[in-house]
Amino acid sequence: MADMRLVIVGAAGRMGQALVRAIADRDGAVVCGAVERQGSPLLGKDIGELAGTGPSGILVCDDPQAVFAKADGVIDFTSPAVSVEFAALTAQMGLVHVIGTTGLEAQHENSIARAAEGATIIKSGNMSLGVNLLSVLVQQAAKALEAADWDIEVLEMHHKHKVDAPSGTAYLLAKAAAQGRDIDLESHSVRVRDGQTGPREPGTIGFATLRGGSVVGEHSVILAGEGETVELTHRALDRTIFARGAIKAALWGQGRKPGLYSMLDVLGLS
Repeated sequence: MADMRLVIVGAAGRMGQALVRAIADRDGAVVCGAVERQGSPLLGKDIGELAGTGPSGILVCDDPQAVFAKADGVIDFTSPAVSVEFAALTAQMGLVHVIGTTGLEAQHENSIARAAEGATIIKSGNMSLGVNLLSVLVQQAAKALEAADWDIEVLEMHHKHKVDAPSGTAYLLAKAAAQGRDIDLESHSVRVRDGQTGPREPGTIGFATLRGGSVVGEHSVILAGEGETVELTHRALDRTIFARGAIKAALWGQGRKPGLYSMLDVLGLS
């Protein structure tokens, strides 16, 4: 089988360059295009040289339609509005579209779901294989430990440049906990505590968000009972883990029918 031809969008950013390097080390896939925003000072640069893998002959461009036409799939760690735009385009072309973008709101999710009628979309708040395994463990733990006796808190820390909070991974883990408890996350979540808040409301799921330095990503789900706590933790030490997961998702999606999938589908854990 021929190598899967992948376009990297947001290609000149830290995640985009990590993807280029990871694909260079992986059999079964090649980079066939690199897209950046209009006006980027890196337009026209060789993506291989930017990523440190050597000259590739693939120049960074701002014309997604032209490069998508040559591709089998797209890997997308950009912004909510851009991911929605690209999802509509991949649906028109019947491509595999891996979305690792975070900060998606309901209208973005709805637009992506509609696009999945024509594209094979694999979307996750975190592409790490370890985090997605952790989400399954969190769901099981939340189901096993009764809400009346066990409180759930989600703690996350990221680098100082991250723009959304709580993180997409924190939401992913909190949703897993809510599914384990068979409750709606939005109506049971506590995002902020400040001042005289009163005692903790039973059955809620709390979020705590930390930002600083160059932390790639640290997430803990704490289940606190009377006289004991259980803590489930994942620490990302390198962005390459997200790149490897995204590439695995793209390869898994090749040849599958259009639809909206998650990393749990990729791992056989759904």
